[in-house]
Amino acid sequence: MHPLLILAIGMFTVIFMIAILRLNAFLALITSAMVVSLLAPGPLAERISRVATAFGSTAGGIGIVIALAVVIGKCMCDSGAADRIVSGFLALLGEKRSAWALMASGYVLSIPVFFDTVFYLLVPLARSMRRRTGRHFLKYCMAIVAGGVITHSLVPPTPGPLVMAEQLGIDIGVMILIGALVALPTTFVGMAFASWIDRRLQINMRPLAGETEEPRPAADDQLPGLLVSALPIALPVLLVSMNTIVSMAAKSATADSALARTANVTAVLGNVNLAMLLSAAVAMTVLKTRRRLTNAQLAQIVEVSLMSGGMIILITAAGGAFGAMLKAAQIGPAIETLFKSDAGRQTSGMMLLILGALIAVIIKVSQGSSTVAMITASAMIAAMVPSVDDLGFHPALLATAIGGGSMIGSWMNDSGFWVFAKMTGLTEAEGLKTWTPMLAITGFSAVVISLLLAILLSMR
Repeated sequence: MHPLLILAIGMFTVIFMIAILRLNAFLALITSAMVVSLLAPGPLAERISRVATAFGSTAGGIGIVIALAVVIGKCMCDSGAADRIVSGFLALLGEKRSAWALMASGYVLSIPVFFDTVFYLLVPLARSMRRRTGRHFLKYCMAIVAGGVITHSLVPPTPGPLVMAEQLGIDIGVMILIGALVALPTTFVGMAFASWIDRRLQINMRPLAGETEEPRPAADDQLPGLLVSALPIALPVLLVSMNTIVSMAAKSATADSALARTANVTAVLGNVNLAMLLSAAVAMTVLKTRRRLTNAQLAQIVEVSLMSGGMIILITAAGGAFGAMLKAAQIGPAIETLFKSDAGRQTSGMMLLILGALIAVIIKVSQGSSTVAMITASAMIAAMVPSVDDLGFHPALLATAIGGGSMIGSWMNDSGFWVFAKMTGLTEAEGLKTWTPMLAITGFSAVVISLLLAILLSMR
């Protein structure tokens, strides 16, 4: 069977099972992986077993990081560390710039914490700021979205960016740096839209359904210190980034040089699994000491968080298996022939970047999950890339373009849409006028920025 027909069947199977049958993303992805594997070349007896092998390989690459990221996020929320980071931004920027403080809080917190949790955490602060100022409630809420969604979609260790890095063979440290680089200007676009839509719609704050009393953030004297609160986020970023920088510098050094010996040490400390484990240990220690928990109570909190992380690992590993089976189907060479032109490898790389973003948009619109859209689109694109050297630019820009595409087209099949609407008291129609265009604009901006950087890099 022709590889492109296999690709079409695989895409149809994923979208049909998620969007039409409403099945869990894990079932859809693992079924699609098996369907593609059965149609792909290779010994018949190995066509199912190789799916399990690819599943295990992906789980081995990202499972530890995802599990630890879930633990870190839970501990930071329960200990008050996340609240302390928010109050720190408010103290730094002042009440007049409180919308920027909420955006910066969402930007930082959504790196290790899932966006839904971050939004739930920050909305009470947005409501408090509305009571103080008497205006701009929608702007405050949209500022949280502008900062939180973009890092959730572009910067590891959240599952989508993490799996994209694994699929495309990108160093985690480089993915963090480039993802943050693309995310930063995108948040300014989001803030501009937040200010505009706040003036246009002028939506007042409404009481939340079923609440007799609004949740309020804890007082500052009940929160841990700012340094120890930020450490679970800063520590893995610093260690992994340090390893990336030192290892790149050591490539030209001799094996017995001081730089090479330093690179050996940073390779251990900067391994993302160890860095995340150290970060989790810090977050758990802060939670235990701040809330004076017993070991049994702490273990119970960690166990609850790991249960939620298990499903995420299953979905991401299934996405990895799906991508591996697309590679086995020889889709890369087939797609490569479609992109050959007089412009050479530059056109091919640019076409792949745009195609990856478009695939992510289609999957996002059809089934709602940005994470699933990123996993599936990156798996398909990874199968189409014969070699990253042929792109003409760093493959991390492919990942950021896909991450941007995964934000476009969010509507009522996206859980984030409902979290935003219900936690702000907006109607469904108001959600479609605010949340949906915000994600479309920021997502499109991320794609455009990725494309421009790719063009500049390919011209060197």
